[in-house]
Amino acid sequence: MSNNIYRQFWRYTIPTVAAMLVNGLYQVVDGIFIGHYVGADGLAGINLAWPVIGTILGLGMMIGVGTGALVSIKQGEGKALEAKQILATGLLILLALAPIVAISLWFLSDDLLLLQGASGKVLELGVQYLDILIITSVCSLGSIATPFLLRNDDSPNLATILMIIGAIINIVLDFIFIAWLGWELQGAAIATGIAQAVVTILGLGYFFSSRAKVRLSITCLVVRWDALPQIVFIGVSSFFMYAYGSMMVALHNALFTQYGNMMLVGAYAVLGYIVTVYYLTVEGVANGMQPLVSYNYGAKRLDNVRKLLNIAMVTAVLGGIAFIVLLNLFPYQTVMIFNSEDSELIESAILGIRLHLFALFLDGFLVVTAAYYQAVNKGSKAMFVTVGNMLIQLPFLYVLPKVWGIHGVWIAYPLSNIAISIVVIVMLLKDLKQFENQNMVVAQT
Repeated sequence: MSNNIYRQFWRYTIPTVAAMLVNGLYQVVDGIFIGHYVGADGLAGINLAWPVIGTILGLGMMIGVGTGALVSIKQGEGKALEAKQILATGLLILLALAPIVAISLWFLSDDLLLLQGASGKVLELGVQYLDILIITSVCSLGSIATPFLLRNDDSPNLATILMIIGAIINIVLDFIFIAWLGWELQGAAIATGIAQAVVTILGLGYFFSSRAKVRLSITCLVVRWDALPQIVFIGVSSFFMYAYGSMMVALHNALFTQYGNMMLVGAYAVLGYIVTVYYLTVEGVANGMQPLVSYNYGAKRLDNVRKLLNIAMVTAVLGGIAFIVLLNLFPYQTVMIFNSEDSELIESAILGIRLHLFALFLDGFLVVTAAYYQAVNKGSKAMFVTVGNMLIQLPFLYVLPKVWGIHGVWIAYPLSNIAISIVVIVMLLKDLKQFENQNMVVAQT
């Protein structure tokens, strides 16, 4: 049985990690083309737009993860009809969110860029991207949510294939719009929007096909209002995870412009693209674990839940340590993927690697912990992990730049990560001890 659950974990996790990494190519490929064809101003512009982009993706993640986890729990309990109704509810809520997001962007996007210190060419480039996002926001929401729903429907390979299709479309269109036509960040946004639209449409079509285990029909398309609070409660920590990332990017952008210059925002953008590779890997590990943990938790197979948490945690943390070692061994080669001509940008990004990323593996620990709490329907503790990670950075970002200037901005993130991880480790160990006692009671009965 032990070997069986581990095989299930890797069967879900490998394609999930692959799908997340492929999904990350949307951002990373944009960064490569922007860095080489638009330069440091382009990298700064896209980084100033990222807090808005990240918030939209967080909304899609919240509905996707919350809906997927609840659907899996209902399937584990043998409630097939409720599973269908909850899936339909999640999809309809995504559709309802799209106009709200578009209207908000229409009125607020310029102000959000200005608050981070945007000006001149960088402001113009950021506006280019967000103007397109107003139109394509529904695709951004759908493209982040539907792969999670496919994986929870026991189709992880199909989710990966969809993301590969989207990534290939994005790469080809980036070349056409940015490198060939010179449309700068507007071209990057159009390429991403078209690719996300394809993923969303194909993903939705799957659930109305005979391949879907939780197959939908027109009669299923009703909103279960009683399920909506549960979907949000389970998935809200995923939103805060993205909101936390968006807020931290915005704060760092503002501090870099205050204590340095716009070029540092471009260097910080390069680090953001590099971190995306690891962060999406651990997100894939966590999201590969989640449906299995939810199912086994619903089926009262508590020993399997603990095994799944253990293997996910080891994979995420050891992978993070290996990633940090590689970055420090090959910093120039890594940074030059995004820009090979601007020496000031390259040196600043390498300094960021040394100071900003040395505790990156702790993010893997926090992501897996939050996903575990989501999967066992403890959304409040999952939210504590992500919100706590966000809030604890604020005093570090306030104090350290005043003491050490730019170096203080770089080092605030890893020091705050260490602080919150100590608190979360204590909480998780306490909960796992209670979980072991519960498992013993179940085994005896």
